[in-house]
Amino acid sequence: MDVNRLKKRAEFEWEIPMSGRMRVPAIIYASEQLIRDMDEKVSEQAANVATLPGIQKASFAMPDAHWGYGFPVGGVAAFVPDECGVVSAGGVGFDISCGVRTLLTGLKRKEIEPMKKALADSLYREVPAGVGSTGKVHLDRPAMDAMLRGGAKWAVERDFGFPEDLERIEERGCMKDAEPERVSEQAKRRQQDEMGTLGSGNHYLEVQEVTRIYAEAIGGTFGLHPGDVVVTIHCGSRGLGHQIGTDFLKQMVTSASRHGLDLPDRELASAPINSPMGQSYLGAMRAGINCALANRQILTHLTRKVFAHFFPEARLKLLYDVSHNTCKVEEHVVHDRSRRLYVHRKGATRAFGPGHPDLPADFHETGQPVLIGGSMGTCSYILAGTSETEGEAFSSAVHGAGRAMSRHQATRTWQGRQIIDELASRGILIRSPSPRGVAEEAPGAYKDVTAVVEAADNARLARRVARLEPLVCVKG
Repeated sequence: MDVNRLKKRAEFEWEIPMSGRMRVPAIIYASEQLIRDMDEKVSEQAANVATLPGIQKASFAMPDAHWGYGFPVGGVAAFVPDECGVVSAGGVGFDISCGVRTLLTGLKRKEIEPMKKALADSLYREVPAGVGSTGKVHLDRPAMDAMLRGGAKWAVERDFGFPEDLERIEERGCMKDAEPERVSEQAKRRQQDEMGTLGSGNHYLEVQEVTRIYAEAIGGTFGLHPGDVVVTIHCGSRGLGHQIGTDFLKQMVTSASRHGLDLPDRELASAPINSPMGQSYLGAMRAGINCALANRQILTHLTRKVFAHFFPEARLKLLYDVSHNTCKVEEHVVHDRSRRLYVHRKGATRAFGPGHPDLPADFHETGQPVLIGGSMGTCSYILAGTSETEGEAFSSAVHGAGRAMSRHQATRTWQGRQIIDELASRGILIRSPSPRGVAEEAPGAYKDVTAVVEAADNARLARRVARLEPLVCVKG
C-alpha cells in the first residue's frame, strides 16, 4: 500500500480522508512497515465500507488486515438503524463466529514432553479435522434447532462441559434472539454431522507453552505463568455458517436496488437493519454464532477426554472463548453520546476493557482476554482489552497474523511434507489429513504475528499479556 496516500494521525494510526461518497473517514491501525506490506485493496475496501448508510465514526482496519469479500478481513464498522444503517453479510464473513478459545491445563512443558508424540496422535484421532470431516454428534432437525438456539449452553446441558465454562464464553455461551427458522434447510443438512469438528483452512487445535509474560498481574489473574501448557482451539460454524453467508449474500445482492442501496461494490451486499431482510439475516447469523459456540464446546469436551487419559488430574479450565466474525448490538459512545450500534467485526476480536458490564467478575480489573493465533509453527499471543480501546475502534482488536499471500501462491512456494519435517526438527509436531492444507497454511504465507501484536499494543487496541509457543498442532 502506498503510505503517501494516507494521512498519519499517530505513530500507529493512518487515515484515508473522506472523499467521493465516503460518509466517514477510514482508519488503519498499523506500523508503517505493515502498511507498506498491505495490499492496496485493503484501503479501497475500507474506503468503500465508509460509503455505507448509517456508518458511525469511521471504517476501521486492524494491523492484520488483508483483502476480503466486500469488507477487508480485519475490518470493523458500526451502524445505527435510525440513520438507515445496514447489516452486511460480507461484513461478518462466511465463517460466522469463527473464534478462539484457550484452555488452562495446569501442566508444565516438562510433564508433557515425554508423551508429546502419543498425545499428538491421540488428539489427531479423537478430534476430527479436514475438509468434509464428520463428528460423532449427529443432530436430527429438532436437536439442530435446539443447538442453534442454545449454543454452548445447549452443549453443556448435554454433558459436553461444565456450567462454569459458560461464564468464560462471550454472551455466556448463548447468543440471544437466534432464529433457527431463518436458517435454510441446506445449511442445516450441511451441519448435521459436522458438530465437534475443526474443519480445514486456518483452523487448528494447538498445544502450546507459555514462554513469556508481559504483564504479570494480569497474567496471574488469567492463570498464565512461564512454562505452563495451554490448549488453543480455533474454528467456527463450519458448513452451516458458510451456507448462511452464501444464502444471504445472494439475497442481499438482488434486493439492494429495492432497498435504495447504490453500492460501490456488489460484494458490499447489505440490507437495512430494520428491513425484513436485515432482521432475517440477523436471526440466522445469531443461530450461526450459537453453532460455533456449541462446536468449540464439543471440541473442548473431546480435548479434555484425551488429556484425561494421559493426565487424570488435568481439568483444562477454560480461560476464555471469543469470536472474530460477528455482528453484535453494543452500546458505544459516539460524539459524546451513548448509542446502540450494530458492530460488524470481520477478522477482528471484541476487546472489552476493565469494568465492562458484559465481562465476568474475574476480568473486571484486567479487561477481557483477547486470544490471538499466529500462523502454523509460529508463536501466538494472549492480550487484554484496555480502557482506551473503547475510544478507538469500538473495543476491537486484531484476530491473528493475517494472510500475506494467497493459498494458491503458498502451495506453489512450499510443500506440505517439507514444512511438517522442518517444524518437527524444531520440536513442533504437526498432525493433518492434508499435506496440501499444510502448505496453504505455511508460516511464510502469513504476516509476522509479533509485528501485528506490537502494532495493536502501541495503538492501544489491546495490551500484550503472554506469548505462547507451539508444541503440537492438529491442522485441518
